[in-house]
Amino acid sequence: CDRFWLRRPPSHVVCRRYGRLEVSQRRRTRRHSIDRRMSSLYEDAPMRIIGKTRGLARLADPDGHFRMVALDQRPPLFDVIAQARGISRDQVAFSDVTAAKRLLVEALAPHCSAMLLDPNFAVPAAIDLLPARSGLIVTLEEHRFQDLPGGRKSRAIADWSVEKIRAMGSDAVKVLAWYRPDAEPDVIEHQRRFIRQIGEDCARYDIPYPFKDSVGHTADYVEAPDKLSSLVIESVREFVKPDYLVDLLKLESPRPANSLPPPSNSSPATEAVQREFDMIGELCRQRNIPWVLLSAGAAPQQFERVLEYAFDAGASGFLAGRTIWLDAVRKHFPDAAAVASSLCGDGIAVLERLNILTKAKGERW
Repeated sequence: CDRFWLRRPPSHVVCRRYGRLEVSQRRRTRRHSIDRRMSSLYEDAPMRIIGKTRGLARLADPDGHFRMVALDQRPPLFDVIAQARGISRDQVAFSDVTAAKRLLVEALAPHCSAMLLDPNFAVPAAIDLLPARSGLIVTLEEHRFQDLPGGRKSRAIADWSVEKIRAMGSDAVKVLAWYRPDAEPDVIEHQRRFIRQIGEDCARYDIPYPFKDSVGHTADYVEAPDKLSSLVIESVREFVKPDYLVDLLKLESPRPANSLPPPSNSSPATEAVQREFDMIGELCRQRNIPWVLLSAGAAPQQFERVLEYAFDAGASGFLAGRTIWLDAVRKHFPDAAAVASSLCGDGIAVLERLNILTKAKGERW
């Protein structure tokens, strides 16, 4: 867009198209300067406007690590509640979903840097419990997607938009999109257009865009045991492109978590896995996009192993959900006291181990 200098030598420019204050290319700071990172991230990066930079900072802890908990899950939580109640998924009550999400926010919010909430259940259930210091990410994608023979087509939640999420005070807008490079061409084009449109809207409203690409997961949000690392890597290669305007990538392990060898072992298998994580890290590094790992419901020890590989490749944290809280809900719902007790015991213990690992080995964004 057209810009004009506010003063000389220039420190900021004003974008006439959106009327926003942006950081000048000349004044951009280098990576790892934590106390200076508010102005911008990299000297050679595309310009990141102040609102996006401030939003990302809200999601991270004071040391620049993303230690985030995902509570926007819908079908996986519906299924657990349905099992506990002895009913089908479509019979699950709104009140049960909001009750479970309120328990999760209350127990876990003090122990993470940010939380990911969905606008239909988690936000009305527990926004009042989210600490003021905690970052807030709100999800925009509808969990009911169009499942076609050639692939899955995503869409936004009805009556929600980037503008509305920004207006409610969220620090970021998250989108999950099903994307496989081997899908049918019309599906690929639909998904790319959907992802690109959200990126443009996030740029317009000056809010960070964390993006999650789901390649190796079933329609029930379960990690596929036969997923191909090449497809995961090719998807990352696609969405680091500047066309999509992504600010933070939430990525899956290139291989199933339960198949990863211990990273401490020096073996050809370990080196092969690390090379794949390194390829992902290099793609993100080339575009100066920070990235975090999703847990995909892996067992805690397995997810810690995923993080070990990812941190060696330059990841800056995690955005994990079911690995932390699913057992508490599965074992004890609808007994609220028992769920809370389990979360405050085992759930927080898992989260704190992830926090310690991230602080020790994660790369500051």
